[in-house]
Amino acid sequence: MNQIIKFSANRVWRTYQGGKLLDMIEGKETPQDSSFPEDWIGSTVEARNVGREHITEGLAMVKDEDGQLVPFRDLLEKNQDYFLGENAEGKCSMDDIPLVKYLDSSTRLHFQAHPTREFAQERLGLPRGKTEAYVIIETREDISDPYIYAGFQRSPDREQLKEWIETQDIASIESCFDRIPVKTGDVFLIPGGRPHALGEGILMLEIMEPSDLAVRFEFERCGYVIPEQARFMGKGIETALDVFNFDPVPPETVDAEFRCAPKVISTDGQGNNLEELIGSDKTSCFTIKRASVKGSFAREEEAFFYGVVVEGEGTFTVGDEVVNLKRFDRFFCPAGVKAFEYLSESGMTVLECYPGNI
Repeated sequence: MNQIIKFSANRVWRTYQGGKLLDMIEGKETPQDSSFPEDWIGSTVEARNVGREHITEGLAMVKDEDGQLVPFRDLLEKNQDYFLGENAEGKCSMDDIPLVKYLDSSTRLHFQAHPTREFAQERLGLPRGKTEAYVIIETREDISDPYIYAGFQRSPDREQLKEWIETQDIASIESCFDRIPVKTGDVFLIPGGRPHALGEGILMLEIMEPSDLAVRFEFERCGYVIPEQARFMGKGIETALDVFNFDPVPPETVDAEFRCAPKVISTDGQGNNLEELIGSDKTSCFTIKRASVKGSFAREEEAFFYGVVVEGEGTFTVGDEVVNLKRFDRFFCPAGVKAFEYLSESGMTVLECYPGNI
């Protein structure tokens, strides 16, 4: 069996519209936006879609040693030591695997907030919250000013927000935020508790704790009304309001709070660079690196990672195994692979998504 596992498309139904660029990546004849705006890359997490419980979605499928399609999660569980290895606290578990997605929005997403890990453990009895990161891959040509919302720049008090949510006064909710401009290559970290929304026309890689927990405090987008059970994680509005971090993030501190500057880890002066986009100083939930390849780039790593090619093409070599990579390909490199090599004559950029505490 190949050591490096490449993934095919794994589209997931969501409550908003998008996905045209994902259709194009898959080579579909008539790309169009739909209710499948996300591709969950090598996912070990099931999607929580109220009203679609009869459909298993979210879990990635791969071929096993016999060529049979099985959930990627099952493959990992059979040999966790090889695939997942160890972190600073001991053996990695399935809960340490980040959820990595392509997300392609054609509309602004719902206003939402996600629980912190502590909230999920203490109040929901679940191991992980949903701190998340965005790496902007590209924006649509017809969107002149792409943006995200993150944190309240002008915080309402709890009772005021409750009233706005109950009456769906979206104009008042939106007035609490300023648009944060984004461009290709930008990196953001949105901690659990911070309210946010992604603007329209953005293709990004989203990396998060392995859960699908969300407080959606805007109930309707593009004509679809979110069922009550799906709005507040199956809880009441008071529990939902407990999720929010109401501390204001003034405009002058937005970049320091959410935007992440790359740190160079290594460079050879020949076009091969390794950068840390999000490290342990930002969050314990995951680590993100970016490898820029020009020629041969030999690497050594101790942890498993998901790789996503965001620019160019090349190869990934482990021993005698050579894996061809092109733009938008995604793959998994096990912890048992300690040394590998990227090769690209024309240039290639790979985002690498690791577990936390490595």
